[in-house]
Amino acid sequence: MIETLFIHWHVDPVLLHLGPLAIRWYSLLFISGFILGWFIFRGFFRREGVKEELLDSLLYTLLFGTLIGARLGHCIFYQPEYYFGSLHGFLEIFMPWKGGLASHGGTIMLLIAMWWYAKHYGKKNGFDFVWILDHLAIATAFAACFIRLGNLFNSEIYGDVTALPWGFIFDLRGETLPKHPTQLYEAGSYLLLGVLLMGLYKFRLEKLYRGTFIGIFFIICFGMRFLIEFIKEPQVGFEENMALNMGQLLSIPFILLGIGFLIWAYAKKIPAALKK
Repeated sequence: MIETLFIHWHVDPVLLHLGPLAIRWYSLLFISGFILGWFIFRGFFRREGVKEELLDSLLYTLLFGTLIGARLGHCIFYQPEYYFGSLHGFLEIFMPWKGGLASHGGTIMLLIAMWWYAKHYGKKNGFDFVWILDHLAIATAFAACFIRLGNLFNSEIYGDVTALPWGFIFDLRGETLPKHPTQLYEAGSYLLLGVLLMGLYKFRLEKLYRGTFIGIFFIICFGMRFLIEFIKEPQVGFEENMALNMGQLLSIPFILLGIGFLIWAYAKKIPAALKK
């Protein structure tokens, strides 16, 4: 191996300090993903005749749903013995700044939050639960790309040792060997997925059925997640002796759900676009 080809990654996770307040790259990218999603949804609403005043309530629902679900997902799926084994650990559930967000938990809560949103706002504005999921799939793909870039700036969730020239040596974590930058692998796959879905929306919307976008999203997003997990380091100790890690086990139901959405879409044949 030629070490000079590897990338020594020692970027400070904190972008800048404002007195006692630290602005982290992760937080900035996380919020940027939601802001981008707001503008993407504004385009959807304008094209399909949904009132734009619904955007702010959608943003707040998405933001709180993601944070709550991702935090609970990490605590329940990855470290239940810590967070539910003592009062101190339980109180830390409410401290997401201490680290620990799980995308699968965020996805589950988003499904619940969008069901509530569609039930509360959908009927009187002409859209349903699956319609909002279709559009959310497109925006989420880009937001997920931003979040994985945030993981890179945090030097976390990286892969096994690699001899490939683009391996990253995560100096801040005390690593001395190059590791797969799985954050970039996932970010790239989510970006390509977002471009694919946006292209379908822009050029094929009138020919597609409702449920197609969310079906494709679940299959590709969690399919790529399943594959990339094979070269990730275990996030928690109990994963070391598992044939499939927790991320892979949690991805399988979403892949099956995506297949189910596609079957439903072509069985029901409801147009993906709203009728103005």
